[in-house]
Amino acid sequence: MENRSASQVNILIVDDDQAIIRILRTYLEQAGYHVLTANDGAQAIHMLRNQKPDLLLLDLMLPDKDGWDITRLIRGDKQLSATPIIMLTARVEDTDKIVGLELGADDYITKPFNAREVVARIKALLRRVQLGQSELSPILRAHDIELDIDDHELKISGKIVELTPTEFNLLQALMENAGHTLSREELLEIGMGYAYEGMGRTLDTHIRNLRLKIEPNPKEPSYIQTVHGVGYRLTRSQS
Repeated sequence: MENRSASQVNILIVDDDQAIIRILRTYLEQAGYHVLTANDGAQAIHMLRNQKPDLLLLDLMLPDKDGWDITRLIRGDKQLSATPIIMLTARVEDTDKIVGLELGADDYITKPFNAREVVARIKALLRRVQLGQSELSPILRAHDIELDIDDHELKISGKIVELTPTEFNLLQALMENAGHTLSREELLEIGMGYAYEGMGRTLDTHIRNLRLKIEPNPKEPSYIQTVHGVGYRLTRSQS
């Protein structure tokens, strides 16, 4: 998706509510995006494998598979795992949001929504994915972590570990600033593309997911440290 215009970017909307699809299609096409649609999980999976969309707008409550099942499938498939996912749902409980993010969603928007905000969040997510793909430093290393920016690949002790786009961008920022504390606001801007009041728990969930994937003991993290009242930092490798 490097240096592509909006008209070359495919957005897949998965929702069984035709009114919502019409609204989102209108605003996304006005923004220049090419829109694909699916009404259930089976259609969504078929289109994911055959159309390779650049971003997925995914409703949680579908007639067959729910959005959580589809997210699990995507994050567990090497060919699809880097697909950015924004969950779009009527479920407003924090627990639902946390579950979605823990499964690998990059963002979570509740209904009713402002269509302009949805477009803005899509732009922010695509922008940070593109920035993550275009950095000059090809490989970052710390501890037993090796992050290949060009190939968008993480290895821990030589073993490939899958990351969501948001997790990748957060880890890249932490590694580029190893030994230095990044504020919560800075990390939200880097990882989410925006920093709204009340987004702290979203960041904490992404950091927790990162720790589960990279830390020798996630319950007692030694790589990503919490700096209380400020943010997070990645410790420097011991020489």
